[in-house]
Amino acid sequence: MKSSREYFNAAGMKMSRPRLSILAPFYKDDPVPLVLALCDQIEAASDCVEIVLFDDGEPDPALNRTVERTLSQLNFPACLVTSGRNVGRAAARNRLAMAARGEWLLYLDADMDVPQAFIDTYIAAMDHAGFDAVFGGYEPGPAHDPRHRLHAALAATSDVHDAASRTRIGATAVCSSNLLVRRSLMEAVPFDDSFTGWGWEDVDWAVRADQHGVLSHLDNPARHDGWQDVSTLLSKYRDAATNYARLLDKHPQLARLPGAKAANWLRRIPGQSLLRGLWASMARARLFPMRARTLALKLWRASWAAEALHS
Repeated sequence: MKSSREYFNAAGMKMSRPRLSILAPFYKDDPVPLVLALCDQIEAASDCVEIVLFDDGEPDPALNRTVERTLSQLNFPACLVTSGRNVGRAAARNRLAMAARGEWLLYLDADMDVPQAFIDTYIAAMDHAGFDAVFGGYEPGPAHDPRHRLHAALAATSDVHDAASRTRIGATAVCSSNLLVRRSLMEAVPFDDSFTGWGWEDVDWAVRADQHGVLSHLDNPARHDGWQDVSTLLSKYRDAATNYARLLDKHPQLARLPGAKAANWLRRIPGQSLLRGLWASMARARLFPMRARTLALKLWRASWAAEALHS
């Protein structure tokens, strides 16, 4: 089995310890636009900032080479960690934390974009930190492709909340993208890498971290442009059911969440799995109102969660 390798650009090899490390894992998604969007802000920042990227399994060697060339041209410290095998979202974030040298760690997704003053807002928050981790929020980008509009609509109804609303929701409103964490908290509470595949490792982390440190919320949203088509979403939600069952097993108090209530309700309906074909067809059918399609997608997700909870 191949081990991981690390590439440091010239600035990274000379650098003293930065205050902030910006961390982004990627798997096929191109992180170069995010890096370029951050360049001016990092160079103008009052504190030393580095970027660390993690290529999870190098599924696209050409992309890996492009990323390395991009980092080589930067005037600020940057590192590319390339894994010899795919380790998954939780383990990738832990590996990024190990490679980072900053006092603070800022997790972003590779397919995100950031607004002006994004880094300055976080540095100001760090200067007056009464927290150990803060989630800056999420802003959906436009879905120009009709195949992606269901995903964008689902995100707009489920994931977009201001800081006040997220504070009322609590730890379960924290996501692992656009998350600023004090290094000491991440060392004490790493991501649980037994969550494999996609989904729920960030909620598990937040619930555990909330017991060790102070979690907070801030209005400093990053924009997410990584929309996916309906077939991909159906597959991801089906495969994530095992992770969801693991989450509820570790944290029984989360049974109060709407998704858990829906799954437990469906468990009591004989033959509920036979309805999945109907829900999948409704989610795909553009003739249905978007509200009906998002409901069908949620029922599909809850149906697979119900089966995982039952097993």
